[in-house]
Amino acid sequence: MNRSTSRTWWQTAIGVLFTAVMLFPVYWMLNVSFTRDRDMRKSPPDLVPLHGTLEGYRAVLDQQLPYLGTSLVIGLGTVVLTVALAAPAGYALAKLRPRGGGVLSFLFLVAQMIPGIIMAMGFYAIYLSLGLLQSVPGLIVADSTLAVPFAVLIFTAFMSGIPGELLQAAKTDGAGPLRTFWSIVLPMSRNAIVTVSLFAFLWSWSDFVFASTLANGGAHEPITLGIYHYIGNNNQQWNAIMATAVVASLPAAVILVLAQRYVAAGVTAGAVKD
Repeated sequence: MNRSTSRTWWQTAIGVLFTAVMLFPVYWMLNVSFTRDRDMRKSPPDLVPLHGTLEGYRAVLDQQLPYLGTSLVIGLGTVVLTVALAAPAGYALAKLRPRGGGVLSFLFLVAQMIPGIIMAMGFYAIYLSLGLLQSVPGLIVADSTLAVPFAVLIFTAFMSGIPGELLQAAKTDGAGPLRTFWSIVLPMSRNAIVTVSLFAFLWSWSDFVFASTLANGGAHEPITLGIYHYIGNNNQQWNAIMATAVVASLPAAVILVLAQRYVAAGVTAGAVKD
């Protein structure tokens, strides 16, 4: 027992050490966001902002809120479009067994391997013809292309585990495929919906490739471009830059913490079969 306790202690210590190393950039981002400009080049630097300032966060409120609002609209729009497209597709592949379903699942898997920059170039040519460049709907559609293939696979795996007896009982009661999907399958797929929504939001919130290709220079740019422009225009005001990064990270971090138990259940769905 002592040997087992010793091994557990060392494993915990190593885990804490690696976690601290990985999280140190996040801590340093917070530290710099509260550091005064004249203390930025101190050697050695302060590990704790002894003379903290909120100048960086004031700059965020003054200059970055429009970018944050645009990212929020794009993120929520991407979530809605992704779930609206992927949930029926996953239900069809899992329960309706359409002809060629295996090929479709393979194509969804292959679609995740296409580099984003190649897709961005394709979207640029299409949007140039349709007049959708530098538009919020254009970015929502583009970001959804990254999330939909993954979402379909998650929904398919999760819905495959729904007992067929429930669907058969609904059919016996006169419910068609659409009513069964809406009244039975969707409520039972809450974990998968939360998982898909979270990943779709995170991908759209952190997207830079589509934003810089399809929205650069427009009236509505997401926060990733806001940070990029801010670094280019104010490369000496690192507290404001880091404060912007902190504020941009908060929505995703809060959502992840609140939804983690649903995400764990949604990601592992379909991994174990009875």
